Amino acid sequence: MNRNDKLKGITFILLAAFGFSLMTFFVRISGDLPTMQKAFFRNFVALIVASSAIIKSGEGIHIGKGNRLDVFLRSAFGTAGLIANFYAVDRLGIADANMLNKLSPFFAIILSIFILKEIPSRFDILTTIIAFIGALFIIRPTGTFTAVFPALVGLFGGFGAGTAYVFVRKVSNKGVKTPVIVFAFSLFSCLVTLPFLIADYTPMAPIQWLYLILAGVSASLGQFSITTAYKYAPAKEISVFDYTQVIFAALLGILFLGEVPVAQSIIGYTIIIGVALIRWHKNLKA
Repeated sequence: MNRNDKLKGITFILLAAFGFSLMTFFVRISGDLPTMQKAFFRNFVALIVASSAIIKSGEGIHIGKGNRLDVFLRSAFGTAGLIANFYAVDRLGIADANMLNKLSPFFAIILSIFILKEIPSRFDILTTIIAFIGALFIIRPTGTFTAVFPALVGLFGGFGAGTAYVFVRKVSNKGVKTPVIVFAFSLFSCLVTLPFLIADYTPMAPIQWLYLILAGVSASLGQFSITTAYKYAPAKEISVFDYTQVIFAALLGILFLGEVPVAQSIIGYTIIIGVALIRWHKNLKA
């Protein structure tokens, strides 16, 4: 891999981080709407984008009989994680919600044991434990249950995302194309959230429609940018830059929402990002 490809990979993963932080920002400012309604419109836009990519490629939708269950599980866990993340975004600071979601790589380490039969090293186990200690500073379990519950839901969002990433890796290694994976996930999410949308639809002002469309566009930007990033450079060299999503989210929260992270949250961010940096440095030397 040459230096130019690595710079392209870093550029695209920064673009992905910015796209996902914008998604959570637009979800938040879309106002007091049901979580399922927000999730539906976010995924409907992504479904259109993924469908366009498949049509443009001319390759059609090919999953393969042996991959159907794995694609289904990727879609199911991804949908559960997304809904949990949106719930947390509406009730926590967007930086906190983004950071809890960014625990997904550590969940992926644990779940890879059972799904991919990959045994983590002692270093992997230690860094995962430290990362979850950092999460406790964000969750702050000493508060009342009603105060802690949204953070626990946000933590579950990270679990759902981490599980989904493991299945993405599994089916990608078997040749299932990225647009097909995104299409299946988006279609599944729309079908799951549609009954809730119909039963509990809340009329939206034109500006709310715009915000949710922009959330979908931003999410699509994130999904396709992160895929492109890993085409140019391996994960071990650039994945740490994905944590800039928390920085972008914090800046958006401070500038537009008046959300200044509390000291405990900042300690949690420092621990989790610090562990990610240590893992990145070790992987580079491996």
